[in-house]
Amino acid sequence: MSAGIEGPFGWVSLVEEDGRLVALNWRAAAEPAESPLLAEGLRQLQAYFDRKLTRFDLPFDWGTGLNAAVRRAMADIPFGETRTYGQIAKVVGAAPQAVGQACGANRLPILIPCHRVTGTDWFGGFSAPGGVETKAALLRHEGALLI
Repeated sequence: MSAGIEGPFGWVSLVEEDGRLVALNWRAAAEPAESPLLAEGLRQLQAYFDRKLTRFDLPFDWGTGLNAAVRRAMADIPFGETRTYGQIAKVVGAAPQAVGQACGANRLPILIPCHRVTGTDWFGGFSAPGGVETKAALLRHEGALLI
């Protein structure tokens, strides 16, 4: 099941399976459906876009192993702040490159804020349409990037 909204970064849609959010897609929902979880997820996304929500409270599919550990560490980064791949690597006990790969595998961008993770002396990548420009726009939206 999926449902979407048009936000300041274009269309996004949420995908629900077994009572958890499993993906955020950067496009309109192909076959929109409604559920209480999708409605709440879209409400929280709109509140985030309106700068009225800084932390999501939704049931996520965190994944397993290192991906789950990295996703939980990303979710702990406060709104308006960033961490480096190296800082996350120390938290989860992995190499920074592995953290970068786990960030790239995040199926719930924005909700699990992989955009808040950067390199020490470089911006890092971002898999959304627009790539690092969208990452920069999200960080500006949060006040974490002032340029």
